Amino acid sequence: MFKALVVEKDEESGKTSAAVKELGVDDLPEGEVTVAVEYSTVNYKDGLCIGPGGGLVRKYPHVPGIDFAGTVEASSDDRYRPGDKVVLTGWRVGEAHWGGYSQKANVRADWLVPLPDGLDTREAMAVGTAGFTAMLAVMALEDHGLEPGYGPVLVTGAAGGVGSVATAILANLGYEVAGVTGRPETADYLKSLGATQIVAREEINETTKRPLESESWSGCVDAVGGAMLARVLGQMKYGASVSAVGLAGGAGLPATVIPFLLRGVNLLGIDSVMQPYDNRVRAWKRIASDLPMDKLEAMIQPAKLGDLPGLGADILKGQVKGRVVVDVNA
Repeated sequence: MFKALVVEKDEESGKTSAAVKELGVDDLPEGEVTVAVEYSTVNYKDGLCIGPGGGLVRKYPHVPGIDFAGTVEASSDDRYRPGDKVVLTGWRVGEAHWGGYSQKANVRADWLVPLPDGLDTREAMAVGTAGFTAMLAVMALEDHGLEPGYGPVLVTGAAGGVGSVATAILANLGYEVAGVTGRPETADYLKSLGATQIVAREEINETTKRPLESESWSGCVDAVGGAMLARVLGQMKYGASVSAVGLAGGAGLPATVIPFLLRGVNLLGIDSVMQPYDNRVRAWKRIASDLPMDKLEAMIQPAKLGDLPGLGADILKGQVKGRVVVDVNA
């Protein structure tokens, strides 16, 4: 027997509820690799799946948790052997397939990545999907010509999971980082991660009738979308790029094509869910080398399985700072 956070749905009322329960190995879905999960984390998608509406879940009972890291217990795939340390993000695990809020998980081998040298399972979940996405965003900016010394790189939603890791990585690589936040109390936290400039959300969150403004940013990691992204596009330097990773500010984009046509601005879409294996390995190796572990440790909020219903509600309200690391065995 093992413990897991199980979301169940009342068929009469349509309401869902989440609670820690004991399960048996026979309860697990089919999979090529059985992993003894050690740590998971909390993402916006997890909040949706845990919440009263069930969010992205289509079949109940369900075990959420879109990320996990742990040790292989059994494998029918030659790529993994018992004792191997592995990490999983994406592939709709925790949504369509049972996820990491459990002491054991069965998954397809294709969904796993070997844990890179220099990271342990706890650190890997301090990174999680949010940090993995942040690294993909930074890599995309670099692949499109971003280099240190050409002016500040803007990070929107900087105190959130993606923004925190992006800020720390960029600062560690020698970039000047401007962090956007709507919470003034997070300014010292962002500066501790390496941000050299704090931009109040209200300064950049409103649309403007001017399609172009002063060229301010050499690159941008945008976790907000909506009106803020539209505004940022008009402030990018010539040939600069924006990595779009989120839509906390809305899915609409009230922008014009002028920044693309007159300044050659690039809008780069970042998907972490279906990312090809080789680029996943590349990103995790970069995380191990380019994310300072002392900065990562400063982001961590520890949690247990029983804390998840409350944390799921908090992240949907934008009340989670940094990275939550869930010890599923605590």
